[in-house]
This record gives sequence, C-alpha cells and structure tokens, in this order.
Amino acid sequence: MYFFLSQLAFMDICQTLIEVPKMSAGFLTPGNPISPAGCGAQIFLSLMMGGAAALLLAVMAYDRYVAICKPLQYPVLLSRRVCLGLAAGVWIGAAADALNHSVHTVHLPYCGSKYIDQFACKIQSLLKLSCSDTSQYETLLYVTSSVLLLIPSSIILASYTHILSTVLRMKSTKGQQKALATCSSHLTVVGMSNGAAIVMYMRPNASRSPEQDKMSSVFCTIVTPVLNPLIYSLRNRDVLGALRQLVGK
Repeated sequence: MYFFLSQLAFMDICQTLIEVPKMSAGFLTPGNPISPAGCGAQIFLSLMMGGAAALLLAVMAYDRYVAICKPLQYPVLLSRRVCLGLAAGVWIGAAADALNHSVHTVHLPYCGSKYIDQFACKIQSLLKLSCSDTSQYETLLYVTSSVLLLIPSSIILASYTHILSTVLRMKSTKGQQKALATCSSHLTVVGMSNGAAIVMYMRPNASRSPEQDKMSSVFCTIVTPVLNPLIYSLRNRDVLGALRQLVGK
C-alpha cells in the first residue's frame, strides 16, 4: 500500500510542478508566452501524470481487494516484483496515451489567434484555435478518455463490491472499522480525481465555456494533488503517529 501511495504522491508533486510555476508567471505578467515545444511538453507531462493517476487508483483498489479478501495470499499476489510490474505498466500505458495526443495536437495547423484562454496548455483550448476540422480527433479524444476512465473505474467498482461483501461477513467490529477506514480514503480520492477528469475531458464541446475549463483545470492540477496526501494522512493512524512524533521532536 505504501509503495503505491509513494507513486501517487510523486504524481501529485509532478502534476503541480508542471503547471503551477507557469500559471503563477502568467498571473504576474499577463500574456506570458509559451513556446510550441514547451506547450507540447506541458500537454504530454500533464496527460501522462493524469492518466497514470487514474490507472494507479485502479491498481490500489486491487491491492486493497487482495489485502482484505485474500490476506493469506497477499505476499504472493502482490510481491515486490508484481508491484514493480504494475507500476511500470501504469507509467508505460499513461506515457503512450499522452504521447499520442500531445504529438497530434502540436502538429495541428494554427492559422489565426494563438492566444490560449486557459491557465496552461490544454488540448481542448488548442483545438479551438486550430483552423482545421478537428471533429474526428475530438471523437477520438472522447473515446480514449472514456476508456482511460471507465475501465479503471470498473476495476475499482468490482474490487470494492468484493471488499464490501467480505467486510460485512467479518465478525470483528474492529476489523470492519479498520478495513472501511482504509478504503474510505481511497474512494474519496477516486471520486475527486475521476470526477474532475470527467468534467475536464468528457464534456461535449457545445457545453464548454472558458470559465468552466479553467475551474476544472485548477481542480485537477492544484486542488486534488494538495488534498490527496491530506486525505490519506488524516485517515491513516501510522502516518498520524509518525507526524505526532515529528512535531514532538
């Protein structure tokens, strides 16, 4: 669990560092430019971190399922080698998806205004500036975003269905409370992350507005990464105990 939490924490830190410094510079100097290469890199890194987080949350749900429903098999089903393999698969899958979209977006023709009405380079904002027909690509973007969100969500739902069934059969009230406390933190993070991603990438363009896109962007890149460690820390007795010792010293 802590190995996957460290991966999630790294993703949250990177997600914030990718966009917040440039966003802050834009507030200080309005009209702050960004190069095409910098814009493409920002899109790639942001998509990779967001996609990796979505996939990792599904892996973490499987980790909780094995820990609660098959505790005696946990050292085998989630050995160090398996954990490293799952983490590698998360990073490779997210990087491949992000590379495909960032390369396609950067190579679109842009003939008119190059003013991006957004805090950072986002695919949806750039598509509005392109002078080519992007309807087919918008459909592809919608499909890939749906797959990247719905498949992990299905894994999470299936895992927690089994977990809930197992917890309800537990005779120990303390065991039930410990299992539910561990799972509630993960479900809270899943709800925030996937909810923000759905609003960001799966809304039809007809219902979009620059203000809504900015709000969902801030929630994805600032609010969620900041709240994730707080949610896991406040719900974890081991982390709280370590924090008390650190403050005491």
